[in-house]
Amino acid sequence: MITKESSIVTEAFLLTQRRAKELLREPQWIFSGMATPILYLVLFAPLLTNIPSALFGGLSVVQMFVPGMLVLFAFGSGQGIGWTVIHELDTGVIERFRVTPVRRVSLLLGSVIRDGLFFIVCALIVCLIAIPFGFVIHPSGLALTLLLLAVLTGTVSATSAAIGLALKNIGALAASIMSMQLPLTLLAGALLPISMGPTWLRVLAHFNPFYYAVEAARDLASGHILTVNVGLGFLVVFAVFALALTWASRVFQKAVA
Repeated sequence: MITKESSIVTEAFLLTQRRAKELLREPQWIFSGMATPILYLVLFAPLLTNIPSALFGGLSVVQMFVPGMLVLFAFGSGQGIGWTVIHELDTGVIERFRVTPVRRVSLLLGSVIRDGLFFIVCALIVCLIAIPFGFVIHPSGLALTLLLLAVLTGTVSATSAAIGLALKNIGALAASIMSMQLPLTLLAGALLPISMGPTWLRVLAHFNPFYYAVEAARDLASGHILTVNVGLGFLVVFAVFALALTWASRVFQKAVA
């Protein structure tokens, strides 16, 4: 039970539990979410096998593809909370939270943490499934990859929740998320390295935070931890996460005032 004396850690923990129970009550969303990266691995990655590894910086197809695929999965794992927030707004759940002592930022953190943990568990399973396809796991690199991309998931989650509260309309939210997803993921070089593209595309990619996440994840997946790509990846992703969390917190504070 949340009281006026509850700490923000306690509130975030209890609200994360609430969100996790919601997800477990509808396990079809878990299997649906995991199906996407597995289908990419099984049905798309084989199409790249005849491309020379030199174009991938010497990486094998699977070692190049899995980290990018996980970035796509990170985006998908965080985007759904906006729909949930709009549903809670329409059904009066948000209204009931207005009369509770819970901190408004804790309402946001419950969703962000749940989505990040969901990503880590599912991404680990996907990486294990990728081993028979030739994916080599470097434990320290994988751990840092999951941490980095869980924060990226949290960024998407906070943004989706804030947009949902701001727009209050499922159709408008869907249009907003979809209009962001395609350019962000394509310019990240998630499916194919951006280095294979023309100069203008490579330059444009540097304005996309997802690009830095992909580059860092590929280095980490290869066991290279102390690289410029990894440093830039963590710096950019954590900075964007801080901005998204700050903005979303203000939106929640206003909506649940």
